[in-house]
Amino acid sequence: MAETPTRLGRLERPALTGVLVREVVNFSSFWKSSTFSSTVEPTIYLLAFGFGFGSLVSKVGGYSYVQFVGTGTVATAVLFSSAFPAMFGTFVKYQFQRTYDAILAAPVDTEELVTAEALWIATRAGVYGCVPMLVAIAFGLNPSWGMLTVPLIAWIAGFGWACFGIMIAGFASSFENFNYVVSAVLTPLFLVAGTFFPLSRLPRWAQILGEANPLHQCVELVRHAVFGFHGWTDLPRVGALVLFGLVLWRIAIYAMERKLVD
Repeated sequence: MAETPTRLGRLERPALTGVLVREVVNFSSFWKSSTFSSTVEPTIYLLAFGFGFGSLVSKVGGYSYVQFVGTGTVATAVLFSSAFPAMFGTFVKYQFQRTYDAILAAPVDTEELVTAEALWIATRAGVYGCVPMLVAIAFGLNPSWGMLTVPLIAWIAGFGWACFGIMIAGFASSFENFNYVVSAVLTPLFLVAGTFFPLSRLPRWAQILGEANPLHQCVELVRHAVFGFHGWTDLPRVGALVLFGLVLWRIAIYAMERKLVD
């Protein structure tokens, strides 16, 4: 494995820029397939649940069901475009392609590599996360000025989930390990996020667990951005997403250092 060269400082801008530029150039060769996979599935959820259950349920939480699901699937798109690409992409790059070995041979350390990767994935998630909302607008969701903050909300949430994916890739020893994470962690969090039904309909213990779900914080912030912010009560949700991202960022760096600097 490549050894980390001596650094003069932490998170140096030239190192971050170099990794980001490489990611942008590389992304230009497969952006169509990535965009398709990251946006079509959440959109299918929106159409299936919005118009399927929407024909049975007219109002949820004071909103039409299409509006309720349309804003909720923004978080789903963020999850699909950040956690999954981070897990699989990171694992392939260090385990099979040895891309990270080549990058670390340059004046870049693991902290800068992980940070740049997470920033890039978060940026993609911020863009892809808006697609279900745009689809919902086409089906009757009224535009509002608060929608302009949705890309930022998606970016903050995407950074945390990108770090989560990188962390899992750093600790995983094979692709099979991802099955446990997807089935036992991501799927329950996805279902108990308030995307398709309000948490108030769940048992009290499930509501408490749901409130600790970072995906739920993203769902609520997006809904409040579209239909009207709830003032100071939204700040703890933003803080929870920021804290989630920072904690997972440091753990992701630790996990990748174990893999790349052994």
